[in-house]
Amino acid sequence: MEKLKITELEIKGLKLLEPRYFEDNRGWFCETYSLRTMKEAGIDIVFVQDNHSLSKQKGIIRGIHFQNNPKPQTKLVRCTRGRIMDYAVDLRRNSPTFKKWVSVELSEENRRQFLIPAGFGHAFITLEDNCEVQYKTDELYYPEFDRSIIWNDPEIGIDWGTDCPIVSEKDNKAPRLADSDVDF
Repeated sequence: MEKLKITELEIKGLKLLEPRYFEDNRGWFCETYSLRTMKEAGIDIVFVQDNHSLSKQKGIIRGIHFQNNPKPQTKLVRCTRGRIMDYAVDLRRNSPTFKKWVSVELSEENRRQFLIPAGFGHAFITLEDNCEVQYKTDELYYPEFDRSIIWNDPEIGIDWGTDCPIVSEKDNKAPRLADSDVDF
């Protein structure tokens, strides 16, 4: 029996991971990450940092965030409380899918994980109150390489499903893609 179901998404490199859960009358157990299992599945990534966020209200947008070269990050994202719509935007200028995006719903119920390689921007919107999101990165955080693209950039055109999101001042002041120094 497979330990990890992997679905390739529409843009090359993006993957939806579904770990196997063992359930009984006491509850459940699962391996949320195993270097060995990932390598056996052809994913050779070593994660070095874990991040955890709480968003208190429905309609909060976080993103579009990424870390520029020479310290880009691959992310493995999951929602452990609540429900989010998670987005990955291809920021690789020479990619045939440059500026395209993919979204997946992540929730405590569906237990999915979204693997987002370096070269992509990451964002999510909360679909209910009190959402907790946890993600691993394969590179440490470096503030000097931390970047954002404005969440409503028309060149990217993400459909957030709301007309009145809650957005941080930092994300509201982020540049458009055309004005950014993205260097993938």
